[in-house]
Amino acid sequence: MFTRVQLFERIRADRRADPSVSQRELARRHQVSRRTVRAALASAVPPPRKPPVRGRPLALGPVLAVVDDMLRSDVVGPRKQRHTIERICQRLAVEHGFTDASYSTVRNYVARRRPEILAEAREGRGHLDGMVPQVHPPGEEAEVDFAEAFAVVGGTQMKCYLFTLRMSFSGKAVHRVFASQGQEAFMEGHVEAFRILGGVPTRHIRYDNLKPAVRQVLFGRGRIESQRWVVFRSHYGFHAFYCLPGKDGAHEKGGVEHEGGRFRRNHLVPPPQVASLAELNDRLAAIDAAEDARHVHGAPASIGFNFGAEAPLLHPLPADDFELGTTLTPLVRRNARIVVRQCYYSVPARFIDRKVRVSLRANEVLVFDGRQVVARHPRLSRRYDYRDDLDHYLEILLVKPGALAGSTALAQARHEGSFTSAHDAFWAAARAAHGEAEGTRALIEVLLLHRQLPHAALVAGITATVNAGSCSPELVAIEARKAADAGVAANPSDAVAPVDDGVEDGLDLAEPADEPVPAGARVISLHARRLPSGTEHKPPPMSVYDQLLSHRSKGTSA
Repeated sequence: MFTRVQLFERIRADRRADPSVSQRELARRHQVSRRTVRAALASAVPPPRKPPVRGRPLALGPVLAVVDDMLRSDVVGPRKQRHTIERICQRLAVEHGFTDASYSTVRNYVARRRPEILAEAREGRGHLDGMVPQVHPPGEEAEVDFAEAFAVVGGTQMKCYLFTLRMSFSGKAVHRVFASQGQEAFMEGHVEAFRILGGVPTRHIRYDNLKPAVRQVLFGRGRIESQRWVVFRSHYGFHAFYCLPGKDGAHEKGGVEHEGGRFRRNHLVPPPQVASLAELNDRLAAIDAAEDARHVHGAPASIGFNFGAEAPLLHPLPADDFELGTTLTPLVRRNARIVVRQCYYSVPARFIDRKVRVSLRANEVLVFDGRQVVARHPRLSRRYDYRDDLDHYLEILLVKPGALAGSTALAQARHEGSFTSAHDAFWAAARAAHGEAEGTRALIEVLLLHRQLPHAALVAGITATVNAGSCSPELVAIEARKAADAGVAANPSDAVAPVDDGVEDGLDLAEPADEPVPAGARVISLHARRLPSGTEHKPPPMSVYDQLLSHRSKGTSA
């Protein structure tokens, strides 16, 4: 099967080989019409085929104007409420009693006619889709957006949100990672960026329609902003420029749209492994500082050089800090937990059935009793997730020691590494010596020591006690205090300090005679407690009571 070009080429080749051959013979030889032969001999390029002229569908003839009116109304109507083919058929049948045209006839006509009507509506307005390059004066404009990113935090991969504020003139950008893209993270990212920049843009900051700032999107650029966001903008003295919704407004802040993806590809691949989001943000701060030497799109000057000219033009920061945390007052439940944004956090058990003041921040949750912080947790972002601190349940566990083994707080402490193998060894020794309940209570007494002593020193004290063949909480306290005074580091295996005989901290120390002493270790027993000298309670003198008995009423003689 030859194409028309190849067919024309063969016809012309035969005529060149035999100039006397007739057109009739060439038509018979190539099985085409003589008109095709004439066209081939006239030009090597086949003439274009004429498109068939199709008339309007006869079935739709009576209602073509009605269908066109429906399509014209879609041009100015809401985008998500345009006529479908099914709806056009329904309206033709119900409103005009027209059922002669099939669904496919209406579909084919609308597919051809809708682009024509759209072109007619745009004709005369000179509308062209495109972008116009803009100039950004120094110090006046910035752009803000969130981008999703993943990081391995504490051994668990989690979705984070990369906040980016980028200056439009210099390209100077500040990046921070948050557990959510809520209002607290939104405002904390601004505060951190303003601190790094040393000021606030003088004209406006460009945004899309982020929920932390916008409660409702109106027509055009009209927005109903959240009240707290308005207060924040008023405090720092800048205006917000909201881009058009959807793809139509994406180019209005194309700098930060590109910056978020560029930064993620260059600095967050593979997903960074950190102990906390605070550590990750410290890394990002160092990267931001190093990127001052980068050139944007081949610009002759670096980002840092351009920002040096831009920084003096920024508005100065306000003298007072803005309170970023959202204040809540939840009730502490019977399980010593509070509910904050559908997540559960533990608090000390003494606050059960009381209301506490909570400051909900971007990456942490602070619980206050008056002005004192009584609990601090990293903020959770997944609904119904929980965070329990073992220390908050110790007073309950003293009464219910059997609940310790299966508690979520213990499981989390083991996962985080605060409940070490030394704790497990002490617990096993205490249960073997005193039974399940009393052995667990001995462990809880040791855990209570974490409130006064450093963790590394206490682990060293536990290790020294277990190595000495004892399970006494009092001995753990003494060894931990000695380790703390000696400045023991995080290696508890080398933290066994020499034990001196005598009295320390008001406790009687004596060598036991009835317990075997392992080789290389000395045992301290606290079998008797006594108060330090000079603090013993003395009975009051009886002469005071004799004076009361000898007291006489006024006016009587001796």
